[in-house]
Amino acid sequence: MADRIVLNPISYHGHGAIEHIVPELQARGYKKAFVATDPDLLRFGVTKKVTDLLDQAGFAYEVYSDIKANPTIENVQNGVAAFRKAGADCIIAVGGGSAMDTSKAIGIIINNPEFADVRSLEGVAPTKKHAVFTIAVPTTAGTAAEVTINYVITDVEKKRKFVCVDVNDIPEIAVVDPDMMSTMPKGLTAATGMDALTHAIEGYITKGHCAISDMFHLEAIRLISHSLRAAVRNDPDGREGMALGQYIAGMGFSNVGLGIVHSMAHGLSALYDTPHGVACAILLPCGLEYNAPVAGKRYRAIGRAMGVDGIDMMDDEAAANATIAAVKQLSMDVGIPADLKGILKEEDVQFLSDSAYADACRPGNPRDTSVEEIKALYRSMM
Repeated sequence: MADRIVLNPISYHGHGAIEHIVPELQARGYKKAFVATDPDLLRFGVTKKVTDLLDQAGFAYEVYSDIKANPTIENVQNGVAAFRKAGADCIIAVGGGSAMDTSKAIGIIINNPEFADVRSLEGVAPTKKHAVFTIAVPTTAGTAAEVTINYVITDVEKKRKFVCVDVNDIPEIAVVDPDMMSTMPKGLTAATGMDALTHAIEGYITKGHCAISDMFHLEAIRLISHSLRAAVRNDPDGREGMALGQYIAGMGFSNVGLGIVHSMAHGLSALYDTPHGVACAILLPCGLEYNAPVAGKRYRAIGRAMGVDGIDMMDDEAAANATIAAVKQLSMDVGIPADLKGILKEEDVQFLSDSAYADACRPGNPRDTSVEEIKALYRSMM
Protein backbone atom coordinates (compact mmCIF):
# COMPACT_ATOMS: atom_id res chain seq x y z
CA MET A 1 0.00 0.00 0.00
CA ALA A 2 1.29 3.46 -0.88
CA ASP A 3 2.09 5.98 1.87
CA ARG A 4 0.58 9.44 1.46
CA ILE A 5 2.39 12.53 2.76
CA VAL A 6 0.59 15.90 2.82
CA LEU A 7 2.54 19.04 3.80
CA ASN A 8 2.26 22.82 3.43
CA PRO A 9 3.18 24.03 -0.05
CA ILE A 10 5.32 26.72 1.63
CA SER A 11 6.65 27.19 5.16
CA TYR A 12 8.96 29.77 6.71
CA HIS A 13 11.09 29.04 9.77
CA GLY A 14 13.27 31.12 12.07
CA HIS A 15 13.49 34.56 13.61
CA GLY A 16 11.73 37.22 11.55
CA ALA A 17 9.68 34.72 9.54
CA ILE A 18 6.54 36.82 10.02
CA GLU A 19 8.01 39.43 7.67
CA HIS A 20 6.94 37.14 4.81
CA ILE A 21 3.22 37.29 5.60
CA VAL A 22 2.28 40.49 3.77
CA PRO A 23 4.43 39.85 0.67
CA GLU A 24 2.87 36.40 0.27
CA LEU A 25 -0.65 37.85 0.43
CA GLN A 26 0.18 40.72 -1.92
CA ALA A 27 1.81 38.41 -4.45
CA ARG A 28 -1.43 36.46 -4.71
CA GLY A 29 -3.64 39.52 -5.04
CA TYR A 30 -5.57 39.15 -1.78
CA LYS A 31 -7.22 42.31 -0.47
CA LYS A 32 -8.53 41.73 3.07
CA ALA A 33 -7.42 39.31 5.77
CA PHE A 34 -9.55 37.68 8.46
CA VAL A 35 -7.17 37.54 11.45
CA ALA A 36 -8.34 34.73 13.75
CA THR A 37 -6.74 34.79 17.18
CA ASP A 38 -7.60 34.20 20.82
CA PRO A 39 -8.46 36.95 23.30
CA ASP A 40 -5.34 36.58 25.46
CA LEU A 41 -3.00 36.97 22.48
CA LEU A 42 -4.91 40.09 21.53
CA ARG A 43 -4.79 41.44 25.09
CA PHE A 44 -1.06 40.86 25.57
CA GLY A 45 -0.01 42.28 22.22
CA VAL A 46 1.17 39.07 20.57
CA THR A 47 -1.29 39.33 17.66
CA LYS A 48 -0.19 42.96 17.27
CA LYS A 49 3.17 41.75 15.93
CA VAL A 50 1.26 40.54 12.87
CA THR A 51 -1.36 43.30 12.61
CA ASP A 52 1.42 45.93 12.82
CA LEU A 53 2.86 44.46 9.63
CA LEU A 54 -0.55 44.64 7.98
CA ASP A 55 -0.96 48.25 9.14
CA GLN A 56 2.46 49.25 7.83
CA ALA A 57 1.60 47.82 4.43
CA GLY A 58 -1.91 49.33 4.40
CA PHE A 59 -3.36 45.83 4.08
CA ALA A 60 -7.00 45.66 5.22
CA TYR A 61 -8.00 43.19 7.90
CA GLU A 62 -10.66 42.26 10.43
CA VAL A 63 -9.82 40.62 13.78
CA TYR A 64 -11.92 37.73 15.10
CA SER A 65 -11.20 36.57 18.66
CA ASP A 66 -14.34 34.71 19.77
CA ILE A 67 -12.26 31.58 20.27
CA LYS A 68 -11.99 29.47 23.43
CA ALA A 69 -8.98 27.42 24.50
CA ASN A 70 -10.94 24.33 23.44
CA PRO A 71 -12.81 25.84 20.46
CA THR A 72 -16.50 25.09 20.22
CA ILE A 73 -19.05 24.60 17.48
CA GLU A 74 -20.39 28.05 18.35
CA ASN A 75 -16.94 29.62 17.93
CA VAL A 76 -16.83 28.18 14.41
CA GLN A 77 -20.36 29.23 13.53
CA ASN A 78 -19.77 32.78 14.77
CA GLY A 79 -16.51 32.87 12.85
CA VAL A 80 -18.17 31.86 9.59
CA ALA A 81 -20.70 34.67 10.02
CA ALA A 82 -17.95 37.16 10.92
CA PHE A 83 -15.85 36.16 7.89
CA ARG A 84 -18.77 36.73 5.54
CA LYS A 85 -19.67 40.04 7.16
CA ALA A 86 -16.05 41.25 6.93
CA GLY A 87 -15.85 40.66 3.20
CA ALA A 88 -12.45 39.02 3.69
CA ASP A 89 -10.80 36.83 1.07
CA CYS A 90 -8.05 35.14 3.12
CA ILE A 91 -7.30 34.03 6.68
CA ILE A 92 -4.35 34.63 8.97
CA ALA A 93 -4.55 32.30 11.97
CA VAL A 94 -2.45 33.63 14.86
CA GLY A 95 -2.30 31.43 17.93
CA GLY A 96 -2.06 27.90 19.19
CA GLY A 97 -4.23 24.98 18.19
CA SER A 98 -7.42 26.78 19.20
CA ALA A 99 -7.05 29.63 16.70
CA MET A 100 -5.75 27.39 13.93
CA ASP A 101 -8.39 24.69 14.42
CA THR A 102 -11.15 27.30 14.41
CA SER A 103 -9.67 28.86 11.27
CA LYS A 104 -9.56 25.51 9.51
CA ALA A 105 -13.22 24.85 10.21
CA ILE A 106 -14.21 28.37 9.14
CA GLY A 107 -12.18 28.15 5.94
CA ILE A 108 -13.64 24.75 5.04
CA ILE A 109 -17.26 25.83 5.62
CA ILE A 110 -16.87 29.09 3.68
CA ASN A 111 -15.76 27.16 0.59
CA ASN A 112 -17.94 24.10 1.26
CA PRO A 113 -21.22 25.57 2.59
CA GLU A 114 -22.93 22.19 2.43
CA PHE A 115 -20.95 21.42 5.63
CA ALA A 116 -22.41 24.36 7.57
CA ASP A 117 -23.45 21.86 10.26
CA VAL A 118 -20.07 21.73 12.00
CA ARG A 119 -20.73 18.21 13.31
CA SER A 120 -20.86 16.98 9.70
CA LEU A 121 -17.10 17.59 9.48
CA GLU A 122 -16.27 14.88 12.03
CA GLY A 123 -14.01 12.10 10.82
CA VAL A 124 -12.93 12.18 7.19
CA ALA A 125 -15.32 14.67 5.58
CA PRO A 126 -15.72 14.42 1.78
CA THR A 127 -15.25 18.13 1.10
CA LYS A 128 -14.71 19.11 -2.53
CA LYS A 129 -12.91 22.45 -2.30
CA HIS A 130 -9.83 23.55 -0.41
CA ALA A 131 -10.40 25.89 2.53
CA VAL A 132 -10.02 29.64 2.19
CA PHE A 133 -6.37 30.58 1.57
CA THR A 134 -4.75 30.53 5.02
CA ILE A 135 -1.45 31.58 6.54
CA ALA A 136 -0.97 29.91 9.93
CA VAL A 137 1.26 31.61 12.51
CA PRO A 138 1.74 29.46 15.63
CA THR A 139 2.35 31.16 18.97
CA THR A 140 2.86 27.92 20.89
CA ALA A 141 5.33 25.12 20.23
CA GLY A 142 3.07 22.15 20.51
CA THR A 143 0.03 21.52 18.37
CA ALA A 144 1.67 21.76 14.93
CA ALA A 145 -1.81 22.60 13.60
CA GLU A 146 -0.13 24.79 11.01
CA VAL A 147 1.13 21.69 9.16
CA THR A 148 -1.55 19.10 9.87
CA ILE A 149 -4.67 17.95 8.07
CA ASN A 150 -6.48 17.61 11.40
CA TYR A 151 -8.47 19.86 13.66
CA VAL A 152 -10.45 19.29 16.84
CA ILE A 153 -13.73 20.96 17.84
CA THR A 154 -15.58 20.73 21.16
CA ASP A 155 -19.25 19.80 21.16
CA VAL A 156 -20.37 21.48 24.38
CA GLU A 157 -23.87 20.02 24.20
CA LYS A 158 -22.60 16.45 24.02
CA LYS A 159 -19.56 17.08 26.25
CA ARG A 160 -17.10 15.66 23.75
CA LYS A 161 -14.42 16.63 21.30
CA PHE A 162 -14.47 15.42 17.73
CA VAL A 163 -11.56 15.12 15.34
CA CYS A 164 -11.84 16.24 11.72
CA VAL A 165 -9.39 14.97 9.09
CA ASP A 166 -9.33 16.67 5.71
CA VAL A 167 -6.51 17.27 3.24
CA ASN A 168 -8.42 20.38 2.16
CA ASP A 169 -7.86 22.11 5.50
CA ILE A 170 -4.06 22.32 5.55
CA PRO A 171 -2.86 25.96 5.50
CA GLU A 172 -1.13 26.92 2.26
CA ILE A 173 1.58 28.72 4.22
CA ALA A 174 3.00 28.11 7.69
CA VAL A 175 5.05 30.86 9.33
CA VAL A 176 6.94 29.36 12.28
CA ASP A 177 8.69 32.25 14.01
CA PRO A 178 10.12 31.55 17.50
CA ASP A 179 9.78 35.26 18.30
CA MET A 180 6.00 34.75 18.27
CA MET A 181 6.44 32.20 21.08
CA SER A 182 8.74 34.20 23.36
CA THR A 183 5.94 35.53 25.60
CA MET A 184 4.47 32.11 26.39
CA PRO A 185 4.33 31.59 30.17
CA LYS A 186 6.28 28.73 31.68
CA GLY A 187 3.26 26.47 32.25
CA LEU A 188 1.96 26.84 28.71
CA THR A 189 5.44 26.26 27.28
CA ALA A 190 5.70 23.03 29.26
CA ALA A 191 2.21 21.78 28.38
CA THR A 192 2.40 22.51 24.66
CA GLY A 193 5.93 21.12 24.52
CA MET A 194 4.84 17.83 26.06
CA ASP A 195 1.95 17.74 23.59
CA ALA A 196 4.54 17.99 20.81
CA LEU A 197 6.57 15.16 22.34
CA THR A 198 3.41 13.06 22.56
CA HIS A 199 2.73 13.73 18.87
CA ALA A 200 6.23 12.57 17.97
CA ILE A 201 6.22 9.45 20.16
CA GLU A 202 2.67 8.33 19.37
CA GLY A 203 3.32 9.02 15.69
CA TYR A 204 6.47 6.88 15.82
CA ILE A 205 4.72 3.85 17.31
CA THR A 206 1.30 4.18 15.62
CA LYS A 207 0.13 1.34 13.37
CA GLY A 208 0.32 3.58 10.31
CA HIS A 209 3.96 4.67 10.70
CA CYS A 210 6.19 4.55 7.64
CA ALA A 211 9.85 5.23 6.78
CA ILE A 212 9.22 8.91 6.03
CA SER A 213 7.19 9.54 9.19
CA ASP A 214 9.78 7.65 11.28
CA MET A 215 12.44 10.07 10.02
CA PHE A 216 10.34 13.07 11.01
CA HIS A 217 9.35 11.70 14.40
CA LEU A 218 12.81 10.66 15.58
CA GLU A 219 14.25 14.07 14.71
CA ALA A 220 11.31 15.75 16.43
CA ILE A 221 11.87 13.64 19.57
CA ARG A 222 15.56 14.63 19.57
CA LEU A 223 14.84 18.34 19.15
CA ILE A 224 12.01 18.47 21.67
CA SER A 225 13.70 16.45 24.40
CA HIS A 226 16.87 18.54 24.09
CA SER A 227 15.07 21.91 23.86
CA LEU A 228 12.00 21.84 26.12
CA ARG A 229 13.71 22.45 29.46
CA ALA A 230 15.54 25.45 27.99
CA ALA A 231 12.36 26.74 26.36
CA VAL A 232 10.58 26.66 29.72
CA ARG A 233 13.42 28.90 31.00
CA ASN A 234 12.69 31.14 27.97
CA ASP A 235 16.12 30.52 26.50
CA PRO A 236 16.11 31.68 22.83
CA ASP A 237 17.86 28.54 21.58
CA GLY A 238 15.32 26.39 23.41
CA ARG A 239 12.47 28.36 21.86
CA GLU A 240 13.94 27.93 18.39
CA GLY A 241 14.50 24.20 18.88
CA MET A 242 10.94 23.72 20.09
CA ALA A 243 9.48 25.75 17.21
CA LEU A 244 11.19 23.49 14.71
CA GLY A 245 10.73 20.25 16.63
CA GLN A 246 6.98 20.60 17.05
CA TYR A 247 6.58 21.43 13.35
CA ILE A 248 8.57 18.37 12.29
CA ALA A 249 6.42 16.21 14.59
CA GLY A 250 3.37 17.58 12.80
CA MET A 251 4.86 16.67 9.44
CA GLY A 252 4.79 13.09 10.64
CA PHE A 253 1.73 12.42 12.79
CA SER A 254 -0.63 14.35 10.51
CA ASN A 255 0.02 11.70 7.88
CA VAL A 256 0.08 8.51 9.94
CA GLY A 257 -2.12 9.07 12.99
CA LEU A 258 -1.76 8.92 16.77
CA GLY A 259 -3.07 6.63 19.53
CA ILE A 260 -4.95 6.27 22.80
CA VAL A 261 -3.03 8.96 24.68
CA HIS A 262 -4.68 11.52 22.45
CA SER A 263 -7.99 9.65 22.51
CA MET A 264 -8.04 9.74 26.28
CA ALA A 265 -6.79 13.33 26.49
CA HIS A 266 -9.55 14.66 24.23
CA GLY A 267 -12.24 13.64 26.70
CA LEU A 268 -10.48 15.27 29.64
CA SER A 269 -10.30 18.55 27.77
CA ALA A 270 -13.93 18.41 26.69
CA LEU A 271 -15.33 17.47 30.10
CA TYR A 272 -13.06 19.35 32.49
CA ASP A 273 -11.46 21.95 30.18
CA THR A 274 -8.08 20.45 31.08
CA PRO A 275 -5.38 21.95 28.83
CA HIS A 276 -4.78 19.43 26.07
CA GLY A 277 -1.01 19.43 26.50
CA VAL A 278 -1.28 18.77 30.24
CA ALA A 279 -3.66 15.86 29.64
CA CYS A 280 -1.31 14.36 27.04
CA ALA A 281 1.74 14.80 29.24
CA ILE A 282 0.11 13.08 32.22
CA LEU A 283 -1.15 10.19 30.10
CA LEU A 284 1.94 9.64 27.90
CA PRO A 285 3.95 7.42 30.32
CA CYS A 286 0.81 5.39 31.06
CA GLY A 287 0.21 4.94 27.33
CA LEU A 288 3.81 3.88 26.77
CA GLU A 289 3.60 1.28 29.51
CA TYR A 290 0.33 -0.06 28.08
CA ASN A 291 1.71 -0.27 24.54
CA ALA A 292 5.08 -1.78 25.50
CA PRO A 293 4.04 -5.43 24.91
CA VAL A 294 3.36 -4.59 21.25
CA ALA A 295 5.56 -1.58 20.45
CA GLY A 296 8.28 -1.85 23.08
CA LYS A 297 11.02 -2.79 20.62
CA ARG A 298 10.61 0.62 18.99
CA TYR A 299 11.20 2.40 22.31
CA ARG A 300 14.98 1.95 22.02
CA ALA A 301 15.12 4.40 19.10
CA ILE A 302 12.99 6.88 21.08
CA GLY A 303 15.34 6.60 24.06
CA ARG A 304 18.37 7.02 21.81
CA ALA A 305 16.86 10.19 20.33
CA MET A 306 16.23 11.47 23.87
CA GLY A 307 19.87 10.83 24.79
CA VAL A 308 19.35 7.99 27.28
CA ASP A 309 22.83 6.85 28.40
CA GLY A 310 23.83 3.31 27.51
CA ILE A 311 20.55 2.42 25.88
CA ASP A 312 22.23 0.42 23.10
CA MET A 313 23.79 -1.87 25.71
CA MET A 314 20.41 -2.77 27.23
CA ASP A 315 18.06 -5.59 26.31
CA ASP A 316 14.67 -4.64 24.82
CA GLU A 317 12.81 -4.60 28.13
CA ALA A 318 15.43 -2.52 29.92
CA ALA A 319 15.62 -0.10 26.97
CA ALA A 320 11.84 0.32 27.00
CA ASN A 321 11.82 0.96 30.75
CA ALA A 322 14.67 3.47 30.46
CA THR A 323 12.81 5.32 27.71
CA ILE A 324 9.61 5.53 29.75
CA ALA A 325 11.66 6.77 32.71
CA ALA A 326 13.23 9.49 30.53
CA VAL A 327 9.77 10.66 29.43
CA LYS A 328 8.60 10.78 33.05
CA GLN A 329 11.70 12.73 34.07
CA LEU A 330 11.27 15.31 31.33
CA SER A 331 7.62 15.77 32.28
CA MET A 332 8.56 16.18 35.95
CA ASP A 333 11.38 18.60 35.14
CA VAL A 334 9.00 20.98 33.36
CA GLY A 335 6.38 20.85 36.10
CA ILE A 336 3.68 18.54 34.71
CA PRO A 337 1.57 16.67 37.33
CA ALA A 338 2.25 12.95 37.56
CA ASP A 339 -1.38 11.80 37.69
CA LEU A 340 -5.01 12.82 37.27
CA LYS A 341 -5.77 13.34 40.96
CA GLY A 342 -7.98 16.38 41.37
CA ILE A 343 -9.02 16.20 37.71
CA LEU A 344 -10.68 12.87 36.97
CA LYS A 345 -13.90 11.88 38.76
CA GLU A 346 -14.93 8.25 39.17
CA GLU A 347 -18.47 8.95 37.97
CA ASP A 348 -17.10 10.13 34.62
CA VAL A 349 -14.80 7.18 33.90
CA GLN A 350 -17.37 5.20 31.90
CA PHE A 351 -18.34 8.19 29.74
CA LEU A 352 -14.70 9.13 29.15
CA SER A 353 -13.76 5.56 28.26
CA ASP A 354 -16.60 5.25 25.78
CA SER A 355 -15.59 8.60 24.24
CA ALA A 356 -11.91 7.60 24.02
CA TYR A 357 -12.77 4.33 22.32
CA ALA A 358 -14.93 6.17 19.76
CA ASP A 359 -12.26 8.82 19.17
CA ALA A 360 -10.65 9.03 15.71
CA CYS A 361 -7.15 8.61 17.16
CA ARG A 362 -7.84 5.27 18.87
CA PRO A 363 -7.64 2.97 15.80
CA GLY A 364 -4.03 4.05 15.21
CA ASN A 365 -2.89 2.79 18.59
CA PRO A 366 -0.31 0.00 18.16
CA ARG A 367 -2.05 -2.24 20.68
CA ASP A 368 -5.69 -3.10 20.10
CA THR A 369 -7.74 -1.98 23.06
CA SER A 370 -11.24 -2.02 24.53
CA VAL A 371 -13.46 0.23 26.62
CA GLU A 372 -12.72 -1.89 29.69
CA GLU A 373 -8.96 -1.57 29.22
CA ILE A 374 -9.24 2.19 28.74
CA LYS A 375 -11.28 2.38 31.97
CA ALA A 376 -8.48 0.57 33.78
CA LEU A 377 -5.93 3.03 32.39
CA TYR A 378 -7.94 6.04 33.55
CA ARG A 379 -8.34 4.54 37.02
CA SER A 380 -4.63 3.78 37.25
CA MET A 381 -3.99 7.53 36.93
CA MET A 382 -6.34 8.52 39.77
